[in-house]
Amino acid sequence: MDTTQERNSRLRALLAHPGTFLKWLLFAAVIGLVVGCVGTGFSYALTAVTNLRTARPWLLGLLPLGGVSIVLLYRVCGMEKDRGTNFVLAAVRENAALPLRTAPLVFLSTVITHLVGGSSGREGAILQIGGSISSSIGRWMRLDDKDSRIITMCGMAAGFAALFGTPLTAAMFAMEVVSVGVLYYAAIVPCVLSAVIGVWVAQLFGVAPTVFTLSGIPGLSPLTLLQALAMGVLFALLSILFCRIMHAAPRLYDRFLPHPLVRAAVGGGLVIALTALVWLWNPGTFDYNGAGAGVIHTAVAGQARPEAFVLKMLFTAVTLGAGFKGGEIVPVFFTGATFGCTAAPLLGLSPSFGAGLGMVSVFCGVTNCPLTSLLLALELFGGSSSGMLSGQSLCLFAVSIAVSYMLSGYYGLYSEQKIVYSKLRPEFIDQKANQHREP
Repeated sequence: MDTTQERNSRLRALLAHPGTFLKWLLFAAVIGLVVGCVGTGFSYALTAVTNLRTARPWLLGLLPLGGVSIVLLYRVCGMEKDRGTNFVLAAVRENAALPLRTAPLVFLSTVITHLVGGSSGREGAILQIGGSISSSIGRWMRLDDKDSRIITMCGMAAGFAALFGTPLTAAMFAMEVVSVGVLYYAAIVPCVLSAVIGVWVAQLFGVAPTVFTLSGIPGLSPLTLLQALAMGVLFALLSILFCRIMHAAPRLYDRFLPHPLVRAAVGGGLVIALTALVWLWNPGTFDYNGAGAGVIHTAVAGQARPEAFVLKMLFTAVTLGAGFKGGEIVPVFFTGATFGCTAAPLLGLSPSFGAGLGMVSVFCGVTNCPLTSLLLALELFGGSSSGMLSGQSLCLFAVSIAVSYMLSGYYGLYSEQKIVYSKLRPEFIDQKANQHREP
């Protein structure tokens, strides 16, 4: 029989649930509102500078100056050793300090990168912005070690959701990306609520969600299953290549250009040189500068240059390796969409459908987040003109994502990401991404 002490312990635990639930309702609402507003401002700022650069292409000539100014900004603020999104992952897993000054620094430096035409995304920046703001709010509220980690994930989810308009993806990504094989289920209520509120705030101010219209979506059959599996193999290989290029670039810069100011200036000059070389066979294009959202939409519509995915990887590695700021995920979308659009017809699939498969499967391969990737497919393509994605067509996305996850090995964009369980066996391995040892 239960003792009185055991019954009292269970009663206290039961009574604690409503209090914890109400606490996180409040915290999630605060984080969603605050980070949603900042994310909205960030979205408008990036749109404004992208339009300005498009109207005034001569701004590309300021790339070396832009890189130098970013390095100096971080030096003045005492954050020369900043490691970007890796700091956010460490903050969640180890409750490492994430200073509030990270948010304005990343905001301004990413805007500068996009203004002068560096090839970068925006999600890495918004994860850092949301994480640093929410982490600071947690410190002001004197949250304990465990709650501080959860509130940091709330900021990540709210920022990602506000910028992309994908709340389910954002909430799952915040819980899944830190430790592969482990989901932080204790954060599910606050992360989902923060993401939903972040999206509401962004939509209230007119930030449109990121959605695409796929065509040529096939039904599920033995043939299409094999086609999706083959595409998944190709996307896994592309994911490995993307990660290796992104990690090789900063090492090469460190070896040959160890001084940060020189590295930033030379990196900006290299991006200008690459842009000029692209003009030799495709005059008048700036497709590889900035995020490249227009090219992604064109690829999903079924058109892409066959060399586009290689050039985007090169432009992004040269830009971010030199010290410019932003993120890798939109370039990942660009790379996956253009490669998928090119490769799909070779296997008998629609180029539009191949682009969609590529976006989410390469995202999975570089982030090691299969559940997030499946939700991403649903939120990005769920309203396609050929009818909403059916359960059968979603199965094809699931197959491609699963294969990309398994065969991409232990590579990843983020060196602070932990691979907790083997991808091949139900076995605990606990290693950081990019160590590549077999379990």
